Amino acid sequence: MSHALRCMYAYRKVQQGRDPLGWFHFVKGRMAEKFGLELNSSQIGRGLYLGHPYNISVSESAVIGENCNLNKGVSIGAADGKAGSGAPVLGNRVWVGANAVLSGQITIGDNVLIAPNTYINMDVPSNSIVIGNPAKIITDRLDATEGYINHVR
Repeated sequence: MSHALRCMYAYRKVQQGRDPLGWFHFVKGRMAEKFGLELNSSQIGRGLYLGHPYNISVSESAVIGENCNLNKGVSIGAADGKAGSGAPVLGNRVWVGANAVLSGQITIGDNVLIAPNTYINMDVPSNSIVIGNPAKIITDRLDATEGYINHVR
């Protein structure tokens, strides 16, 4: 069984409140320690896929929709400060490329592709592709994540 699957299984058990002995908290902590998988949010939708699951960090106040894909090195985190404090909210069918960073109180719409190494600190409308640093948004792409989203449920 892959470590990503073990991590997701433990995460879901903790999320459902089915961990009376604390075993799944232990497994989840071990995955964070050994592989850098820090899934701290309590609001992650069905069908999350972790591609190359190493060094992925999700803030406890972030919200992730259904059928999202996160790749190696992704950081979805809260920002501290007056402007943009809070955590990202991702819609459904969002693909986040390797080493992308989503920071602050932002909203990512449905069917959005975020290219690798992209830094986002602004809202992104649905059906978009986001690339670069600073982020450039290409809108009105109904096929933005076609062929990218894995294991749609």
